[in-house]
Amino acid sequence: MSKNKKLLLGLLFDGCGYISYIFPPFDFVWAPLSAYLMTRLYKGRSGKVAAVISFIEEALPIVDFIPSFTLMWIYTYVFGKTETKKKVIEIKQ
Repeated sequence: MSKNKKLLLGLLFDGCGYISYIFPPFDFVWAPLSAYLMTRLYKGRSGKVAAVISFIEEALPIVDFIPSFTLMWIYTYVFGKTETKKKVIEIKQ
């Protein structure tokens, strides 16, 4: 899946998290579903950690505004990928 598609899905999923402000019982369904979707979008250990954080964030009513999917995308594609950056530097030299 491309990184742009993951970003669009992440924005959509973060938007779904705001439904609980209008309909609070939605959190009972959305918290486990958001954790599952996080593990499907991001593989490995970072995806599992993000899934736990997403579950907790969606289950607690006070911190429900944090865009966890978007933050995970930023972590993965902006701050991550050090190997790719090293390869680009090696190719330029």
